[in-house]
Amino acid sequence: MTLSVVIPAFNEQNWIGGVLESLATQADRDFDTVIVDNASTDRTAAIIADFIAAHPEMSIAVITESEKGTGAAADTGMRYAIAHGATHLARTDADCLPEPDWISSVRRAFGNGSQLIAGQMLPRPDEEIARPAAVFMLGLVEVAAWFGKLRPGNRGPQYLGPYMMTPGCNMAITAELYTRSGGFPRTRIEDVHEDRALVNAVRTVTTDYATHRDVRVRVSARRERAWGVIRTLGWYADHRYRPDIVDIR
Repeated sequence: MTLSVVIPAFNEQNWIGGVLESLATQADRDFDTVIVDNASTDRTAAIIADFIAAHPEMSIAVITESEKGTGAAADTGMRYAIAHGATHLARTDADCLPEPDWISSVRRAFGNGSQLIAGQMLPRPDEEIARPAAVFMLGLVEVAAWFGKLRPGNRGPQYLGPYMMTPGCNMAITAELYTRSGGFPRTRIEDVHEDRALVNAVRTVTTDYATHRDVRVRVSARRERAWGVIRTLGWYADHRYRPDIVDIR
């Protein structure tokens, strides 16, 4: 198994260092990292360069994607990794903190037969968010997962298995299945949630997908702080809430 971790990044100078440090402290260090700079205009690129210089033991490739969008950037990174020999792919986001056993858990989930893996999201420990609010937020994520199973757009005779919420910030997929399903749509998050589109494409070709709660990533609550929990849930559910500014920094 040749595993690559793909990280799309747009103007993430305040966050990119954290995810890279989390990858540097993984228990399983047998992976490559592909960072896709989505035309950042801040110090994102400089911070990445400094980190690479300080960690020559890590295999890190930095590529650019000028087309705006998490879907476009993630797809570019995935296809770059596949072209450079990756047989298995994992994705997280620049504002996330993978747990120290994240890579080990991803590898174990693949070994158990899953071709598409959806992990669990937990709140970051370094953000000022009260524990009751964090618990409430996690409860809403579970509600959203069940809502996704009932959502008309996620149902139909073309699907071989039930809908599975697959967060783009914590997922993994075999290179073969990524290619066979068509991969992430090259879209902006304002238009399409690329993770939902990917899992629905996967569901038309296989049932070998599963949620693995031991695959854990700590996620930022920056959107919840900016928009509030209910509006954030509406945004992720079906774009019912459409803010003027999506790229919260």
